[in-house]
Amino acid sequence: MTPPPPARPRPYRRLKATAAAAALALVSPAACAGAGGTGGDGLNVLMVNNPQMIDLQKLTAEHFTKETGIKVHFTVLPENDVRDKISQDFAAQAAQYDVATISNYETPIYAKNRWLAPLTQRARQDPAFDQQDVLEPVRQSLTAQGEVYAEPFYGESSFLMYRKDVLAAKNLTMPARPTWQQVADIAAKADGAQPGMKGICLRGQPGWGQLLAPLTTVVNTMGGTWFDKDWKARLDSDEFRRATRFYVDLVRAHGEPGASQAGFTECLNTMEQGKAAMWYDATSAAGQLERQGSPVAGKIGYAPAPVERTKSSGWLYTWAWAVQKASERQDDAWKFISWASSKEYENLVGEQLGWSRVPAGKRASTYANPQYVKAASAFAGATRDALTQADPLHPGVQQRPAPGIQFVGIPEFTDLGTEVSRQISAAIAGRQSVDEALDLGQRLAADVGHKQARR
Repeated sequence: MTPPPPARPRPYRRLKATAAAAALALVSPAACAGAGGTGGDGLNVLMVNNPQMIDLQKLTAEHFTKETGIKVHFTVLPENDVRDKISQDFAAQAAQYDVATISNYETPIYAKNRWLAPLTQRARQDPAFDQQDVLEPVRQSLTAQGEVYAEPFYGESSFLMYRKDVLAAKNLTMPARPTWQQVADIAAKADGAQPGMKGICLRGQPGWGQLLAPLTTVVNTMGGTWFDKDWKARLDSDEFRRATRFYVDLVRAHGEPGASQAGFTECLNTMEQGKAAMWYDATSAAGQLERQGSPVAGKIGYAPAPVERTKSSGWLYTWAWAVQKASERQDDAWKFISWASSKEYENLVGEQLGWSRVPAGKRASTYANPQYVKAASAFAGATRDALTQADPLHPGVQQRPAPGIQFVGIPEFTDLGTEVSRQISAAIAGRQSVDEALDLGQRLAADVGHKQARR
């Protein structure tokens, strides 16, 4: 696929349209719909096309539907597409979808806009679900104004995955807590270690949840920030520019071919096919790399997210299930969520598909399950450590005006981050310089910052 040309500056049309739709939703008949049973011909679920969700899709009819009689109709889309569709449907309270996968970024924003049905009471009345077993950082990230608004399907931080055999063959040693410069040095030496192998894979695909997720953690640990505590945009700072140049130069010199269009899924395939010696990305990827039949199972080592000026730099993220407030199938929606996020479902995946494929990172009991710990011994401890060390309130070296590690927790970041990511992706593709990308990004961020400061 030919990469698109650099995006031109544009007003935040989708954000404004979304806000208008939200206002209409508050007085629309759909927003007043009840929370009854199945209705129609089943439950409509909209979700991202990550491997864990594909596993769920395969298991639902034979297990959940067979046990409850509730049919589930899945719509499965790539990350950028699913975010747009969820935002449109939930903002309008159109109730085309009853349940959707959202993250800890969207949850407090959607809750504030009254687009979500609270789940606190349902969880309390369902002791088998065991809400307290959900890891505290994940649980808190899905809570707003004292109410739980989403339940996690899996949680993740980020870490560095590397081919132990490749580094050993090149007499390279991965430090216990690597710096980004050490990673860059290893990437240069491992590049070409095997036919068609590059030194590292890093996301370059546009999207605030794609390229900007890993890049912003590099910015944080190298001393940069999107905004200072007074909402002054800082994309023009030396630290932000240096971190972005480092990332772009690294992926251009030693990264995967077509990096400007490579996201999580593409890098997962690259690593699994033996075409990269290292990959910095989500901890949730490890289960796929170590699954039975994976050509790289047993060959991967796991190190903490690389740092420079901070003690840790891994992100905190969860794909979670939320119920649209206008849904007429809220009872059935909870039954589905309580099954999909349960210990029972984790055990089902372990027994049916293999324990390394369990959607982990959300429950303390997962890391006490001997079958999971044995199967995931290569990465379970590294994942748990990364999750518990993540600090969304203090991810860098300075105070922040909003929570978030790999994102800024404001509604405007969807458009701002996506627009800036397009410009940086264009720099990765060689169509413009990093300075040109960030000059535009600074102007866009300054506009957002001015509006936030006036509120």
